[in-house]
Amino acid sequence: MLESAKKIWFYVLSLFFLAANGILLYNERYEFLGLPVLVLFAYFAIFKLDVLYYIVLFLVPISINLDDLGIDLGVGIALPTEPLIVGMMLIFILKLFFDGSFDKDVLRHPITKIIIFHLLWITITTMTSSDPIVSVKFLLSRLWYVSVFFFIASQVLKSQQSQKRMIWLYVIGFIPVLVYTFQQHAIRGFDQASANWVMNPFFNDHTSYGACLAMVFPFLFWQSFSPKISGVKRLIVWFVLLLFLIALILSYTRAAWVSLVGALGVFIVLRFKIKTWMIVTGVLAVGIFLFTTMDSIFMNLERNKQDSSSNLTEHVESISNVSSDASNLERINRWKSAWEMFQDKPIFGFGPGTYAFEYAPYQQSKDKTIISTNAGDGGNAHSEYLGPLSEQGLLGSLFIVAIVIAVSISGVKVYKSTLSKESRMIGMSVFLGLITYYLHGILNNFLDTDKASALFWGFSVILLVLDVQRKKMKESNPV
Repeated sequence: MLESAKKIWFYVLSLFFLAANGILLYNERYEFLGLPVLVLFAYFAIFKLDVLYYIVLFLVPISINLDDLGIDLGVGIALPTEPLIVGMMLIFILKLFFDGSFDKDVLRHPITKIIIFHLLWITITTMTSSDPIVSVKFLLSRLWYVSVFFFIASQVLKSQQSQKRMIWLYVIGFIPVLVYTFQQHAIRGFDQASANWVMNPFFNDHTSYGACLAMVFPFLFWQSFSPKISGVKRLIVWFVLLLFLIALILSYTRAAWVSLVGALGVFIVLRFKIKTWMIVTGVLAVGIFLFTTMDSIFMNLERNKQDSSSNLTEHVESISNVSSDASNLERINRWKSAWEMFQDKPIFGFGPGTYAFEYAPYQQSKDKTIISTNAGDGGNAHSEYLGPLSEQGLLGSLFIVAIVIAVSISGVKVYKSTLSKESRMIGMSVFLGLITYYLHGILNNFLDTDKASALFWGFSVILLVLDVQRKKMKESNPV
């Protein structure tokens, strides 16, 4: 009887909706066409928030910023993801307000505490900002990314299955972008110049594209050799891995290549259980060597005239070119400007998101390049660490460093724990993915985009959840 009543109501409401929209369309009114989508969103947000989270993850790689389509609404917005993310954040806040329940283990974890203090400091520096409107926009974007990709994710990514599903959905959503990029690149002969922008409008440029490719690569590499995958599935995983490898090479993103080498180094240290004292000794030895040979190193760097090139060997050589490579020199220009800005306002900085509008007076004429803007009215500090230093003062940068350290500690503990091999390998693959971004973050910053934020905060959550599980297992089985 109840099921029959539900069906009747469904048909009645459907007919009413169709009739109402028929009348409205006849009168050239279109505002109610999106109502089913809104109803569906509300249903998922209230009853199936995990499903909505997965949908957003799948859509993130193929989301498009309206600015990249030449549509200026006064505020940059990525469709279709950011309206969904904002809606999810609001629903999440309302549920917290009325329900009040949240995983206490997640809240008590050091990573969560640091992130909360990080958000509070951004709020404080927004109030002291030289451009409050810009800073408020920055604060809101950081809030909705963290709310969805960290806090909501912490309630969804509790199991091995959900953790792998999260990454695979992002990867599957990424594949159409790779196909589109390959097509655009092939038309232009796979040259290095077009590699900078052929992924547009899905990614702004090749650096953010390369960073996201590098972040998921360790996971794909592990999955390609996982004993739990066999037959046709393994062939599919190998094909996807090859696809991402080719994309990474053709991105011509030097920072991404270097970051993967760094991740490999971290893996070797953990896999072969290299002692801390050996690492410290090695670092000191390298430091002493660099200090004693500094003059000759700088002379060699100044003699390096190899610019970016379509030849991969030459492109790698150009990494150390600080004499003529415009990309490298512009980064130095931006870094110097950020440092000078920090010295002017070391406590609160100029305000979140304001670097692009404030760094112009801090450029030295000798540091400007052919790609510098004389007005200094665009771009960012090209560093995930120096950007906050100039915009949010010393504490702003230290909170980012603290997040990196806290997540890294959890990553190492998870790998060395007695959790299942599957859990430890998931932890290791996402930790190495984060290592690529930590290193990439020295040269670029992308946490103001949904593409990088989804992976950065999501991977951090996975390590947090695994670390909580590790602690519980240790408490239940004390030695």
